[in-house]
Amino acid sequence: MASLFNQVPSVSTVFALYTVKFIDLFSSYYQSSFTFVIEQKWEFCDNQTFRAAEVYLTSRLAGLSTGEVLVGSSDLKNPAAELNIGVPVNAKIADEFEGIHLEWTLHCLETKSFPYEKQYFHLTCKKQYREKIMTDYFPYFAKSAEKIIRHREDLCIYTYNRQQSTWQAAIFEHHTTFKTLAIEPQLKTTMIDDLDAFAKGKDFFKSVGRAWKRGYLLYGPPGTGKSSMVAAIANHMNYNIYDLQIQSISDDGELRKVLTGTKNRSILLIEDIDCGTDSSCRRQTKKEEDVELEKKKKKRDLGISLSGLLNFVDGLWSSCGEERIIIFTTNHKEKLDPALLRPGRMDLHILMDYCTPFVLKKLVAIYLKIDDHVLFDPLEKVVLEVSATPAEVAQQLMASKNADIEFLKKKKLKKEDTKVEEEGEIEDVDTTEA
Repeated sequence: MASLFNQVPSVSTVFALYTVKFIDLFSSYYQSSFTFVIEQKWEFCDNQTFRAAEVYLTSRLAGLSTGEVLVGSSDLKNPAAELNIGVPVNAKIADEFEGIHLEWTLHCLETKSFPYEKQYFHLTCKKQYREKIMTDYFPYFAKSAEKIIRHREDLCIYTYNRQQSTWQAAIFEHHTTFKTLAIEPQLKTTMIDDLDAFAKGKDFFKSVGRAWKRGYLLYGPPGTGKSSMVAAIANHMNYNIYDLQIQSISDDGELRKVLTGTKNRSILLIEDIDCGTDSSCRRQTKKEEDVELEKKKKKRDLGISLSGLLNFVDGLWSSCGEERIIIFTTNHKEKLDPALLRPGRMDLHILMDYCTPFVLKKLVAIYLKIDDHVLFDPLEKVVLEVSATPAEVAQQLMASKNADIEFLKKKKLKKEDTKVEEEGEIEDVDTTEA
């Protein structure tokens, strides 16, 4: 009986419990403030509202109510580079919108599973302004963030860290532009016009029910400027680059997760798309253990299906984001599945070819600051007869510091010698048969 009596709460305990509940009810009913919670992730994707808040608040750090600010730089080449400013955790940032006082706070919560921390913003206002903030202020700071992004000075190139399941950024400092890119004038005009039309095409894509994206296939021999073309596109559009090594992705599910983690106004770059599986390492063998190993390797190699990739490029998943450019590169266009090449997936197929006389002159002008030279005419004739890549020519110009590109002449002589040898072999065969 005594033990049963001891389980009955005392009057003071009951009173305390009811007091706490009453205070909670009173506070929730009469509390004058309201808080919006903006988490870093939203469903399968990065929360674009969170990202907009990150960008927008860097312009409001003067309103910090604490005596600290987050600073840093990821420029490995220049330790003295101008510092970037970020939002510190738990610092309160004051803002004002049409006379309404607002307060932002970035919170960080540690978790036991990956990812090991969870970030989210609190945006607090008076409860009476809740609807106005929702309908007017959110679009306002999102548009402000978009303007800041469009005029950003530093671009980033992202690589996917599979162990941490995150995209990791580095400063992109490739200075190639369409002004310095050694390509034919017609190709340059075509590219610039197409990119500018794409940038202004939001309403058009919406009116025809298409995702706001563009696909380019860059193909041609190694060393013909495919990477430089990507850099020129990024600098022209002011887009970040997401460099995806497709061989490192295990299956279609991981591929969707990786691709939906990319942001708007960006370039998704998949180089050497024809090497999505390591076919060069496959071999035929009669040994049982090698056969089993071969089967496992094929299963792993084929983890990503063509349909899985196409579904993001041109299927339902392509609508998860906008204003994106997708670029595939390959040295062997003939190896690609025709389904990957049709319009709407790869809108433009761009041949990056060997040097032409114009490209040769452009490279000489860039590297030697020479617009005219007595050797131009003979060199132009030679470059039409041999297969020299812009990378080869640029390397020779940097090494020799003159326009007498001896290696072109050697290439021509080698080609002539090879032709003579082949003709000699044909004559020998004809004589033997006779």
